[in-house]
Amino acid sequence: MSIHIVLVEPEIPPNTGNIARSAAATDSVLHLVKPLGFSLDEKSLRRAGLDYWPYVKLEVHESFEEFLEKYKGRRMWLSTTKGDKYYTEAEFRDEDMILFGRETAGLPRDFIEANKEWAIRIPMSADTRLRSFNLSNAANIVLFEALRQLGFPGLE
Repeated sequence: MSIHIVLVEPEIPPNTGNIARSAAATDSVLHLVKPLGFSLDEKSLRRAGLDYWPYVKLEVHESFEEFLEKYKGRRMWLSTTKGDKYYTEAEFRDEDMILFGRETAGLPRDFIEANKEWAIRIPMSADTRLRSFNLSNAANIVLFEALRQLGFPGLE
């Protein structure tokens, strides 16, 4: 039983590192969709102190199109500020995928529009100048709601 966290073209290494740590700690699968804003070579990972990286269930995809083709037919929740419903309204299931876009641009707008019924958001103040939450914080918020709904499978 697991949730899949999908980072589409992540740009900031510490965000991806934080999310990778959460994926390892929760037995979730992490998908990274290229292009990436950083290197995944062993030297870079070691320099960043990512000693938990061997415990991450990781899939790297060459493009968003390749990812979508491989997982065609899977349930995919789109975490976006453009979502009409709150993430707590989603009814998560085992093996669901939760997609997050680039830190600077989010998920492709046409993809969101074509899949609007799967678009979820984290509520935030309308009076703020912030565009969105930090990627690693947002991923953890939604991931833990999904895991809560599933009864925290395999976690203690």
